Amino acid sequence: MKTLWLKGRLALGLLAGGALHALSFAPDPLPQWALSPLQLCTMAWLVTCIWRAPNGLYAARRAWFFALGSFVVGLYWLTISMHVYGYMPMPLAIAALIALSAYLAVFASLAAWLVHFLKAIRVTSLSAMSWAVLAWAAAWTLSEWLRATLFTGFPWLNSGYAHIDSWFAGWSSVLGLYGVTFVTAFVAATIAALVGMNASHPKRALIGVIAFGLAAIGWTLGQVNWSIPAGAPLVARLVQGNVDQGVKFTPNHLSKIIQEHLRLAATPVPAGSPSPQVVVLPETVMAVFQHQIAPSAWQAWIDVAKRQNSTILMGTALFDTKTGNYTNSVIGIDSNTTVQQLSEGTMTQRYDKSHLVPFGEFVPFGFRWFVNLMSIPLGDFTRGSATQQPFTVGNQRIAPNICYEDVFGEELLPAVRGMHETGGATILANFSNLAWFGDSWALRQHWQMSRMRALETSRPILRATNTGATGAIDHRGRDIAQLPPNRIGVLDTTVQGQQGLTPYVRFGNSLILGLSVLILAAAWLRRKRSTSPAHNRDINPDRHP
Repeated sequence: MKTLWLKGRLALGLLAGGALHALSFAPDPLPQWALSPLQLCTMAWLVTCIWRAPNGLYAARRAWFFALGSFVVGLYWLTISMHVYGYMPMPLAIAALIALSAYLAVFASLAAWLVHFLKAIRVTSLSAMSWAVLAWAAAWTLSEWLRATLFTGFPWLNSGYAHIDSWFAGWSSVLGLYGVTFVTAFVAATIAALVGMNASHPKRALIGVIAFGLAAIGWTLGQVNWSIPAGAPLVARLVQGNVDQGVKFTPNHLSKIIQEHLRLAATPVPAGSPSPQVVVLPETVMAVFQHQIAPSAWQAWIDVAKRQNSTILMGTALFDTKTGNYTNSVIGIDSNTTVQQLSEGTMTQRYDKSHLVPFGEFVPFGFRWFVNLMSIPLGDFTRGSATQQPFTVGNQRIAPNICYEDVFGEELLPAVRGMHETGGATILANFSNLAWFGDSWALRQHWQMSRMRALETSRPILRATNTGATGAIDHRGRDIAQLPPNRIGVLDTTVQGQQGLTPYVRFGNSLILGLSVLILAAAWLRRKRSTSPAHNRDINPDRHP
C-alpha cells in the first residue's frame, strides 16, 4: 500500500512539473525573462526522476506523466475550438485533449526509455556523467523531431521555443530549433547531474563549465550578422479584422466582413507618412471560393491597390472548376490584376498551402467519426507544392506561409534559399486565423514560434492574423511592432528585407540530427562493450589484485 501511495504521489508530482513546464512557452502569467530558467529547471527535475528510475519502463512512465501534464496545460486552448465553435460537449472536448496529449507524451517516453536502455543513467564519474548528459540531449532532440515529423507532425511546445530570449537562442541560426533543443537539454541534464552528485571536485565540475560555455557560444552566435540588407525598406500595412469565428463563415455576414476589411485596407495614412507598399490581410479573409464572389467586390480590391499603388496580399480559398480541387491560398492583387484573373483563380501571384492541418483541412484516415462529433465545416483541401515562388513587391521578395506552416521551420527553407530562376525570399509573411482558440496562449505561443523562424532564417516576418498576434518581427527575432489581440485595427510599419543564408538555411536539420544519431550510436557501442563478457573479465577485481 505504501508503494502505491509513493507511486501515486510521484505521478502527481510529475504531472504538476509538466504543468509548470507548459508555462515556459509564452509570457503571461510569467514574465519573458523567466521562461528559459523555468524550462531548464523543470526538465532538470524530469531528468533526475528518469535517472533514478529502477528500469526503462519506469523511466518511460515518468517521462510520460511529465509530458502529459505539459501538453494538457499547454494545449488547453484546443478545447475552445472543439467546444465553443464545434459544439462538442465539454467533457468530450477535454477527453479529446487528454487523448492527444497522451499520444504526444509517448515521444518523451521513448527518449526516457532509450537513455535507460543505453545505460546512460549512472553519474558516479565524470565519464559516466558526460555520456548520460549527451545521451539525454540526443535522445530528447530526436524524440522532439519525431513528434514534429510522424503523421504530418505536431511540433507545438518544442522545448527549444522556451529560450527565444536567452543566450541559447543564438544557436538557432546555426543548428535551428532542434539545435537549441539539444543544447538546452544538455544544460538541463547537467544541472540534474551536478545537483544529484558531489560537484565539488574540479573534474566533476568540468561538465558544468562546458554547459556554461555552450550558453556563452550561443550569445556570441547571436551577435553575428548572418545577412545583409536587401534593397530599400518596405512600408507594410497589417490588417486585423477581429472577426468572431462563430460568424466568419455565416452567409449573412460575408458581405459585411469583406466591406470591413476593405475599409481597413484603405485606411488613410497620416499626413506626411508614406502609403503602404504592401497590405497584408489574414487567412481566409474571403471565406468563400473566388468564383462565388461578385465581380464588383473583386474590382473594389483592385481599386484600393490602384489608389495606394500597393500590392494586397490576402488569404482566400480557391476552387478549380476543372478538377474540383480546392486550396487554402494567399493571392496578390495589384493595379495590373484583372477581375477575370481573380474570379478564375489565375492570378499571377499565388501561394497554395502545402502543410495542411489534420482535422482542420483534411480528415485523417479512420477519424471521420470524430469529425462528425463537431459542427465545424471541414473538407479535404489539396496540398500546394513544397517549392513555390515568392511574391515580388517593389524590390522585395515575400514568401507566404499559412497558419501553422511556420511552426515547421525546415519547410520554409526552400523559399529562403531560392530557386534557379529567382533569388530567395527577403521577407517572410504568415497569414493566420487563430480565432478558433479565443484569447488564449495559442496566440502568444505562435508569436514566439514566428520569432524563432526569424532567427533561423535571418529574415524579418510580417504576420497578419484575424484576432492576433498581428505584427512585425525583425531578422534578429525582435518585436518591431504588434497590435493588441482581439481588437480591430491596422498596423503600419516598415521592415528591412535581408539577403544571405544562415548555416541553418544551408544545411537544415541535418547537422543536429546527424550529431544526435552519432552520439546515440556511440552510446550504444559503449553499452555493448560494457556488457560484453570480455569487458567484464577485464574489470573483475579478482583478476587484478
